[in-house]
Amino acid sequence: MSGFSAEWLALREPADHAARNRDLLMAATAAVADRQPLHVLDLGCGTGANLRATAPQLGPEQHWRLVDHDALLLAKAREELRCWADATFAEDTGGLVLSAAGRRIGVSFIAHDLSGGIRPLLAAPTDLVTAAALFDLVSAAWIETFVQAVAAARLPFYTALTYDGREAWEPPHPDDEAVHGAFLAHQQRDKGFGPAAGPRATGLLADGFRGAGYTVSEAASPWRLTERERALVAMLADGTAAAVGETGQVAADRLAAWRAARAQASRCLVGHADLLAVPTSGDQ
Repeated sequence: MSGFSAEWLALREPADHAARNRDLLMAATAAVADRQPLHVLDLGCGTGANLRATAPQLGPEQHWRLVDHDALLLAKAREELRCWADATFAEDTGGLVLSAAGRRIGVSFIAHDLSGGIRPLLAAPTDLVTAAALFDLVSAAWIETFVQAVAAARLPFYTALTYDGREAWEPPHPDDEAVHGAFLAHQQRDKGFGPAAGPRATGLLADGFRGAGYTVSEAASPWRLTERERALVAMLADGTAAAVGETGQVAADRLAAWRAARAQASRCLVGHADLLAVPTSGDQ
């Protein structure tokens, strides 16, 4: 998988938390309310933002397995979680035991390349599979195999902030359409899992889980960025321009002008979708 910097993840975390669909989060919480202690598998965890957003809504006793291929991000996740928690009860090379939001949360950190699938990870106790901002990066074939693995274990699945391809910047710029088209083309390139599903990812997940006999709920979770998020907007413009530059579809001078203008945009909407898939009642 393509790497993401800790700086980018830190900048986007408040926007992610604000965008996450609250109703779907509450539905995910209800789906696992009877699981105590609750064992959560978090895929592509980065610096632990998904745990920080979700754990305060879950039960009093939790154990999270945070999975990422990047050992540096896992180390950063350990550091960030210790700072986020109210207290750290125990710490060793394998994990942490934290107190946060009235919950006792055990955390283990697993360096694992997800391109080979998740079946080995499901050998350990698991009550909920989750991820954030992951599935637009993987391929349609990977999603199919992922759904099969989760459905074979009849596990609930909750994911947030999958890019859906929608973007709107203000004020308008004459190259918005050309840049966006080139960015979407870049997004479908191989990110380590085969040609990426990009904006098709949520639909593929929904179809796969419905076909496996799950009840599936979807909800929009767009970023709505303003001048208050200037640093994030500027980094988003930089990252978009860098990706578009690799395609060669927009002339360098036009792209540079777009990048400069977009770093000062007054508003930016970036579309995402959240999804919850729960086995049919009686199957869990």
